Amino acid sequence: MHTLLKILFATLAFCVALPSGAQENPKREFRGAWLHVIGQSQYQDKTTSQAKAYIKDQLDRLHDAGCNAVIFQVRPTADALYRSEHEPWSAWLTGKRGKAPSPEWDPLQFTLEEAHKRGMEFHAWLNPYRVTSNAKEKLPADHMANRYPERFVSFNGQIFFDPAWQENRDFICKVVDDIVSRYDVDGIHIDDYFYPYPAGSKKFDADGRSYAKFGGGMERNAWRRHNVDLLIEQLHKTIKGRKEWVRFGVSPFGIWRNKKSDPRGSESSGLQNYDDLYADVLLWAKNGWIDYMAPQLYWQLDLAVAPSRHLARWWNDNANGVDIYIGQDVQRTMNTSDPGNHDSNELDTKVRLSRDLPNVKGNIWWHGYWVTGNLRGVADSLAMKYQSTIALPPAYGNQSHRPTPVRDLKLEHHGGKSLLQWEPGPDNKKQEATDAIRFVVYQFFPGETEDLSDSQTIVALTPEHKIAISDNPDDLHGMTFVVTALDRMNRESLPVRLTIP
Repeated sequence: MHTLLKILFATLAFCVALPSGAQENPKREFRGAWLHVIGQSQYQDKTTSQAKAYIKDQLDRLHDAGCNAVIFQVRPTADALYRSEHEPWSAWLTGKRGKAPSPEWDPLQFTLEEAHKRGMEFHAWLNPYRVTSNAKEKLPADHMANRYPERFVSFNGQIFFDPAWQENRDFICKVVDDIVSRYDVDGIHIDDYFYPYPAGSKKFDADGRSYAKFGGGMERNAWRRHNVDLLIEQLHKTIKGRKEWVRFGVSPFGIWRNKKSDPRGSESSGLQNYDDLYADVLLWAKNGWIDYMAPQLYWQLDLAVAPSRHLARWWNDNANGVDIYIGQDVQRTMNTSDPGNHDSNELDTKVRLSRDLPNVKGNIWWHGYWVTGNLRGVADSLAMKYQSTIALPPAYGNQSHRPTPVRDLKLEHHGGKSLLQWEPGPDNKKQEATDAIRFVVYQFFPGETEDLSDSQTIVALTPEHKIAISDNPDDLHGMTFVVTALDRMNRESLPVRLTIP
């Protein structure tokens, strides 16, 4: 294992050989990756110990690529990749719905703990309405969809919660409240599936009974949007009522509306959130019901029907006060050349564009397995250039509130190693937004200006209270180390300094 000092020298040497853009990485940026479970067989094909080792390896690879957040799917089809009293174990984990893993383990808790060990955020990813993924899947006789069939709809061979029923909204919020109350998650994340996607040219039409029961004379599409609005508002209240610091994020389909449908829309001509999925994500942001939007801009930069170059700017201009993290399709990005940038792929342009837009605070890579598999060298490019420096996730909440600074910063020598260690501020009796949960370590060479805004000076983002910095104490003379604390909202404390004589 290299010491931080050796890593820093290697990083600086590498940066000298890179274009100047390599040194423009921001200090704060959301660098997430989606790890989905639905449609995957690797989890159910592994023993408990193999699955744990696999998850640790995936997180190591994401961390090495510079990612600071993982969005892990914990409820793909009204099921659970965690111990739940409300829903059955997921077939995507064990091969059969309701079958517990043996030996039993909790993938949500395990992945959360492993992400936090690496200084990464953990966002629990749920699909709100989907119950089955295909027509062949048979639900147990005692499943809610069999006990209360009037509360469910079928479309294109799949079963969904009917968004019109308050009982369904209450149940979905109960599931989310259970997760937020029992697990130390950093965020709750829902994806782009609201009302079902059209099946070819056929749009969803399976809610005639509930419209007759609950429609109340509203125009049908407006009524559908209202049903989803009610869930989003209730989820917001559920999450914030339990833990104010847990962020609520939505990853919508990448087009809100096309300009031909609405003058406020984008220069595009594809499927629309508002009209086809009945999801008015801009309203949710405007009303403060969500903390971030991660639009899925999975297309090429200049694809005619959905140019991600223009859509990125459109979402930036319509952020409505929330952070935008762009969902980037790794495969399309790496497989598409960028003649305008004289590049064999679109990665450089997409990353630079995201950093040029003031309301775009980062990217989420779809999917994370393409990053961990280093598809066409994407992990190498992220690790060595675009995410080569450590980034703190964006701060949120009241910025006048900060965690307590660390104390007793000192250098100790143990077993031939030099350890920088400190004590956090006092523990609260219960969890609070200002709890110090991670620590940032900056390193400055003798005579170097102490600029805490410079991402290249960050050498660690860690939940630990000490780090190894050198095998040779003589290398440290004249160096200054600065340590700050980050709280649950990623707000940074005042700095504490130590200069080595």
